[in-house]
Amino acid sequence: MFSKRLREVAIGAGAGVSGRIPGRFGMAHLLNRSCSLRCVVFHHIAAQPTPFTTGIRVTVSPRTFESALQFLTKHYTPVSLDDVLTDCGGRGLPLRPVLLTFDDAYASIAEVAAPLCRKYGVPAVFFVNAAFVNNRRMAPDNLVCYVAHFAGMDVVNAAIREVPGREDVVCRGLTEVFGSFFPTLSLKQRELFLHALCRLAEIDDSRLAKEANLYLTGHQLRNLGCYGFEVGNHTYSHTHCRSLSHREVVAEIMTNKSELESICGRRVRSFSQPYGSSKDVTGTVEECLRQSGHEAVFLSESVANQRNANPFRLDRVSTCAASDEALFFELEVLPRLRAHRNQLHRKAGSVQAAELRPQ
Repeated sequence: MFSKRLREVAIGAGAGVSGRIPGRFGMAHLLNRSCSLRCVVFHHIAAQPTPFTTGIRVTVSPRTFESALQFLTKHYTPVSLDDVLTDCGGRGLPLRPVLLTFDDAYASIAEVAAPLCRKYGVPAVFFVNAAFVNNRRMAPDNLVCYVAHFAGMDVVNAAIREVPGREDVVCRGLTEVFGSFFPTLSLKQRELFLHALCRLAEIDDSRLAKEANLYLTGHQLRNLGCYGFEVGNHTYSHTHCRSLSHREVVAEIMTNKSELESICGRRVRSFSQPYGSSKDVTGTVEECLRQSGHEAVFLSESVANQRNANPFRLDRVSTCAASDEALFFELEVLPRLRAHRNQLHRKAGSVQAAELRPQ
């Protein structure tokens, strides 16, 4: 917790300094001259977090979101998915191109974000999980947040212990649940955990979903095209993919694509990996996406996209920035620094591998 707070303070200080420097975009460019397409991802637009979203850093207020749109339209050129797919290399894109995206199936995107995007002329891609459309069930993240808030982590850990092979796992907070426990689960194991969670917390999943009314309806999803939004694939049930079998991967990707296309009447051609880690875009996942006609894959590791970027490895910055300075720092400075870090790690790995080869 202390290291996380220290990191936030350091980022805040860096944003405060870099965001006010004259010629800040030119100076950021010097950090990495080959940086091209910027991609931003938002999730839930609401006045404040609720028990369903507290602790997972997905909520941005309407006022903050509109300020972000004003900043982006002033300093960048918003582009559509069509623009990106036509010239993913970036050389033909306009000055400082930025693609706006949204993840998950929150109704606030249709109710708040889409009208604001139309107001400022910003196209966007909305990556949706069909399992939660029409509030049929709770998304796993929101359900865990709700139980942790009202029943405590003891109940969450009791549910974890009911998963075979996880009897000794103890998560001290939501960060460990989503960062360490969830990525290792198969779909069957995750369903066992969620079922145990509802039973131990005495929750009816479908009833809670209807009462919470967090997610968009099929009607809202169909109407997003009127706001310049394109709908993309985010897996059927919002899951990590690294531990899934081939059959599970196909089911999560193809079922979602089919249902979304049936609702919207338009082809789904892009995919956003839930939780945004490149570790989940396995060979099996990529093969399934290519064979099913997807043309682009988006991550959320906040690393700068280079010119001639691989369309199946387009990175995004997930932001809840509360100021222009913080948004600038998250979009222009940190992704470039992370790109340099990754490049150094790759070089170090290559050198180490060469040293280990038999002479």
